Amino acid sequence: MMITLRPWRLSDASALRECIATSPDLTRQVGTADVSSVEACRAFIRDALPNEASAVNFASCVDDVPVGNIGISSIEYRHSTGWTYYWLAAGARGQGIATRALATVATWAFTEQSIHRLELGHRVDNPASCRVATRAGFIVEGVERERLRYGTERFDVETHARLATDATIDFDPLPLAA
Repeated sequence: MMITLRPWRLSDASALRECIATSPDLTRQVGTADVSSVEACRAFIRDALPNEASAVNFASCVDDVPVGNIGISSIEYRHSTGWTYYWLAAGARGQGIATRALATVATWAFTEQSIHRLELGHRVDNPASCRVATRAGFIVEGVERERLRYGTERFDVETHARLATDATIDFDPLPLAA
């Protein structure tokens, strides 16, 4: 099994559709976007998973088939900051893929993009996401009360950050095609 990170391709639309179809909790990750068909997923890849100055997204792949996403948005070069996020299809969870992807992309952002501070947040009722963040070297900074709303329900969010100057972590980086 070869795990890699690479930019999304329009030809990944069926894999994205499969990720969403097999992981109903991922609908929160796409918000109100239509991902109900392969064609809609193609449009989602084109419009919502960009690689540009202010946002980058990489498909987390197993044998070159996407099983998740790792991205950085709100990249702000004046202050050298960004907001990172990640998700995996249910079948790919529990294997360390998200942790390695997050640590790899953080290292890339610090060394190749001159980012100094990366932030992330997860719902407090998502301990798996918290484990990914802490294992990838992100330090808890606090809780934002009722930060997110899904439907009529509000969720507290625990925020984490990692600085380029923080101690390096020991991990097996993933191959990254930027």
